[in-house]
Amino acid sequence: MVEAIAMAHGWEMQHDERVVVLGQDVGANGGVFRATLGLQQRFGGDRVQDTPLAEAAIAGMAVGMAAQGLRPVAEIQFMGFLYPALDQIVNHMSRLRYRTRGRLSCPVVVRMPHGGGIHAPEHHSESVETMLCHVPGLRVVCPSSPARAYGLLLAAIRDPDPVMFLEPARLYRAVRQDVEDDGRALPLDTAFTLREGGDVTIVTWGAMTAETLRAADELAGRGIDAEVIDLATLSPIDTETILASVGRTGRLVVVHEAARNVGLGAEIAALVAEHALYDLLAPIRRVTGYDTVMPLYRLEMDYIPGVERIVAAAERTMADSR
Repeated sequence: MVEAIAMAHGWEMQHDERVVVLGQDVGANGGVFRATLGLQQRFGGDRVQDTPLAEAAIAGMAVGMAAQGLRPVAEIQFMGFLYPALDQIVNHMSRLRYRTRGRLSCPVVVRMPHGGGIHAPEHHSESVETMLCHVPGLRVVCPSSPARAYGLLLAAIRDPDPVMFLEPARLYRAVRQDVEDDGRALPLDTAFTLREGGDVTIVTWGAMTAETLRAADELAGRGIDAEVIDLATLSPIDTETILASVGRTGRLVVVHEAARNVGLGAEIAALVAEHALYDLLAPIRRVTGYDTVMPLYRLEMDYIPGVERIVAAAERTMADSR
């Protein structure tokens, strides 16, 4: 995934001189995870700028660049470092189109590693996507594979409005996949059905997609046919794909790494309850992280939902409907 992200940057910078990259260590070092490796050497220091350690300044610079016709891609080193930038993101980036009655737009991408599983210290394993999804005017995207990271990042950079691009840190180097560097974007606001099934719908995103697909394989061995949907764009939600799937299966499980309380899974459950209640054959179930700070090191993988918890939730959903 990290190579696919760098490749998408390179393609768009090669074909659109308005695209610039900024953030801590994105230039000389190629980013903390090397997602911008080689870009400064290719495109120069004016277009790939190392910034001070100041997230509010990074986001504020991006707003100003966008207002003047550029298409900045700003990197925040970890999602847990995002909070100082929220003033600029919430009060300016998300509102620029509305504040100017459409005279200005804000084509900014803010990239950041998302989630745990890499045994990092505190503030390095945050999954607070719901906070961003709650802000009107922001689009929130979270890829789950190298190919989707490439295509969705291209689409995000080309979008005329701000996109928060959450990159699952434990997928950066977890899987290799052939990705053609052809500049072909994937659609935003569209969920991807990764596996078709008729018994239960499982909706997930980001790093949890891998565990969910493995759980679906195990469920198949137990006679349960699970349909797996990768949400991909977390805001706005592709409700049509989810509702169509639940209409076929009659059952829904939502899986996410973030804490349970007021997580995005609750919003998905509410949408299905509002629009497809009479299609349901069993209560909706959520498989989530816990309502605690991500525990360090030894307990990190116990916090993140695993295959066993996903399988158990699907089996319970099937049993509830019999």
